[in-house]
Amino acid sequence: MNASNPATTPRATAILIAYNQAAELRRAIAALERSENRDQLEILVVDCGSEDSTPELADEFRGVTMQRLPQNFGVTKALNIATRTARAEFLFLLSPDVEVAPDTVARLIERLDASPDVTAVCPLLVDGGGKPVARTRRFPDRESLAEVRSGGELRWVPIAAEALEEERHGVLYPGREALLVRKNFVAGMNYFDERFRQYWADADLAIKIRKAGRRIEMYPGIRATWHAPEGTASSDPIHRSDRILGAAQLLSKHYGFLAGFSFRAAALLGALTRFDFPLFSALAAGKRVGSQAQ
Repeated sequence: MNASNPATTPRATAILIAYNQAAELRRAIAALERSENRDQLEILVVDCGSEDSTPELADEFRGVTMQRLPQNFGVTKALNIATRTARAEFLFLLSPDVEVAPDTVARLIERLDASPDVTAVCPLLVDGGGKPVARTRRFPDRESLAEVRSGGELRWVPIAAEALEEERHGVLYPGREALLVRKNFVAGMNYFDERFRQYWADADLAIKIRKAGRRIEMYPGIRATWHAPEGTASSDPIHRSDRILGAAQLLSKHYGFLAGFSFRAAALLGALTRFDFPLFSALAAGKRVGSQAQ
């Protein structure tokens, strides 16, 4: 395990959760290392039991704290391990698929510092050619979550072109690809709910921010490059089951038990109707990423 200079109190802690993503993680960390005011940035990596060369990055990046878990318990548990370890007041949740610019983190910190009524801020994601990826996720309510009953992902929606010309733009659910959030808010909600294994912890956060009357803002002038992986929705029945069961849990938590129960029942019926027996079996057994049921 390597750590940044403990004598310097960082302003932000970058948290990267990885599983068999050595190449992507190397690119993401290298970009963070080039950040302005690097001494104000703590970088924490949680390796979820990778079987590739991810553990070797601990020797390559001596200023990074790397924590290795014995197996993949799911993203949410890893997030909590990193969050409780983080020394900074701001948490920068970052996907290994995102490459920040040298000024990305510093500018986001400035914006959050200047907006006490804002809980989280994010950059505009662009593709490798610099073209804006003008998308955000639909807000995770009962209507939008109906899209994931078959095991798919929540649909992305475009951001209006005129919004990209604004200094800042309010968003409801940007995901966790690149999100700077106040640690005291996460601690105040008793950290991330580990009933969400691989999916929906960020959706739970977005709902709680909205319920608290707080805001999430995107700054189109601040950029980060998203190297979106092909085929983001996993075809593995355990992951598909986890996504559905997690969505049911999210509905039960925020919209009532019956909402979650009917969602799960409809997902089971749908899998059976489609003769998707691997998914049906996983759902019926309650299989989740990181569970003993695997």
